[in-house]
Amino acid sequence: MPLKTLLLNPPSFENFDGGASSRWPATREIESYWYPVWLAYPAGMLEGSRLLDAPPHHVSAQETIEIAKEYEFLVLFTSTVGWSGDHALARAIKRANPAMKICFVGPPVTTDPDRALNECEAIDFICRREFDYSVVEFANGKELHEILGISYKDSNGVIQHNPDRPQVEDLDAMPWATKIYKRDMDVTRYNVPFLLHPYISLYSTRGCPAQCTFCLWPQTLSGHAWRKRSTDDVAAEMKWAKENFPFVKEFFFDDDTFNIQKARTVELCEKLKPLGLTWSCTSRVTTDRETLKAMKEAGCRLLIVGFESGDPQILKNIKKGATVERAREFVKDCHDLGLVIHADFILGLPGETKESIRNTINFAKTLDCETIQVSVAHAYPGTEFYEFAKRNHFITNEKMEDGGGHQMAHIEYPGLPTEYVMEMVHKFYDEYYFRPRAAARVVWKAIVNRDIPRLYVEAKSFMKLRSQRNKASRLKREQNALKAREGVGQNA
Repeated sequence: MPLKTLLLNPPSFENFDGGASSRWPATREIESYWYPVWLAYPAGMLEGSRLLDAPPHHVSAQETIEIAKEYEFLVLFTSTVGWSGDHALARAIKRANPAMKICFVGPPVTTDPDRALNECEAIDFICRREFDYSVVEFANGKELHEILGISYKDSNGVIQHNPDRPQVEDLDAMPWATKIYKRDMDVTRYNVPFLLHPYISLYSTRGCPAQCTFCLWPQTLSGHAWRKRSTDDVAAEMKWAKENFPFVKEFFFDDDTFNIQKARTVELCEKLKPLGLTWSCTSRVTTDRETLKAMKEAGCRLLIVGFESGDPQILKNIKKGATVERAREFVKDCHDLGLVIHADFILGLPGETKESIRNTINFAKTLDCETIQVSVAHAYPGTEFYEFAKRNHFITNEKMEDGGGHQMAHIEYPGLPTEYVMEMVHKFYDEYYFRPRAAARVVWKAIVNRDIPRLYVEAKSFMKLRSQRNKASRLKREQNALKAREGVGQNA
């Protein structure tokens, strides 16, 4: 028998969606949780294991410590934002269960394994990048020096970095994540505002060949090499999931680039069509109309699309590989075919100015997608964006959150104060959703889907956070004004 293993997406800030499968770890404007897909694979390969996704199940730190007493090996998925809390939890677990072996996985330990091992003595080893087989080998008794892709301290306290592990190529050999959801999780706990509830997410591919400079996952965890499951394997899992979760209203393919290869997408759609599923996925604006049509006919309802910016120069700066013109054509095709779009935008990317922010807001309104998300640009360690911001001294502080896990601007360009960026996030939402057409659409959707109570809760949560952020921006402005006055007084 392998070591009795607990795979943990840890408790952190209240309503924190960080690590596991969250590309932008943070406490959301509206309570949202993505599935811990990455942890499901080793969980499916280890008999006697358990996947504990603490945040959506509202399992406290103390409850987690008690649960961990029953296990021999802990695999904890950490995040940059939640790092300090994660290693405090690891220490507490080690005190309660001194025999416990602890491994950290995720972007922070991949990008700086030395810091992780030096800062947290409770960690026995860390896994860099994809960790599926590394943790399984350890649980099955393999010695640390024999396991590829890990870092650890030897008996002399010297950090050892084993050779990198090759990326997983045979994705069909991996377990089905949905079987672990069935075994260990309550899928009704997962909510994303623009997806039907309840929903289930899973992967059909790994990796992303796009070169976006800000994107965390391809640069730290999954890599740029695009690997795909066979369409037969995906369709078989979807058939099983439909039978085992008859109450689920929507399935979501959370791949970085689900439909990047036309032939494969069309082939998969042919196999999904007979299942009669409602599903959604990520998409790039480079997807052509014929592919979108095949997706719609196979049951696709919604696309999450990273437009990022409406300024052509910003798109070039971040190596998006897309243009404003192509985005407009893509959206027109989606509207014509009846595909819903959830549009993602980011303020504060390299080269951002007050003018480019205005361009993006105006661009978004002309697209008129069903829903939007506006994020503050975060330069995560391990990304090209981080190196750019650090080299040019644009990072005002390493703290990306407000003490409650909410995103806060931490990059400041000349002429673009952080408080201005935060204020424009709210202005973006206000200008977009307080248009009569957009507001009516949101309310009508809630009525049709019988989700009025959900809409009320989401609106209340968003307005509360909006008020908190406006207060923080106002305080920052006042602090800056005070510093300016003090500077004038000293010079006089």
